[in-house]
Amino acid sequence: MFIIHEKPDEVLKIFINDIFTFIEAAGGVILNSKNEILFIKRFGKWDLPKGKIDDNETPTITALREVSEECGISGLKIIRPLQSTYHYYSMKNRQILKRTYWYVMKYEGNEICKPQIEEDITEVRWFDKKDLVIVFQNTYNAIVDVLNDAGLLPI
Repeated sequence: MFIIHEKPDEVLKIFINDIFTFIEAAGGVILNSKNEILFIKRFGKWDLPKGKIDDNETPTITALREVSEECGISGLKIIRPLQSTYHYYSMKNRQILKRTYWYVMKYEGNEICKPQIEEDITEVRWFDKKDLVIVFQNTYNAIVDVLNDAGLLPI
């Protein structure tokens, strides 16, 4: 969708306040020492770990917390920020507009990943770049955009 207006910030405020419930989230593209990328499977689709920003929490703190909670690993380090993404969806007769702050993170530990079942995550898995075709067959377009921004799409 494209909206052209003299005052785009005002239109965005109307959009957010009158049409959508606005939620902010943060998450990451996590790389291990083998340069593999960590994905979660939620609702049958491959996704990157992320979650809602709590009150008085920064996006960076949220990203680290959510990845740790959803994947069962600790000791993550943020390397650099990526561009934020926006997407919308319906939930309980409400229209949600979600902004997600993304970060490239490094994980150098050896913990076994554990999916956060109560968040409907059924699998956590490391993927080599050459195997990302498996992810691309069953993911969201925004995830491909995030990986592209991170410079991680296979050649």
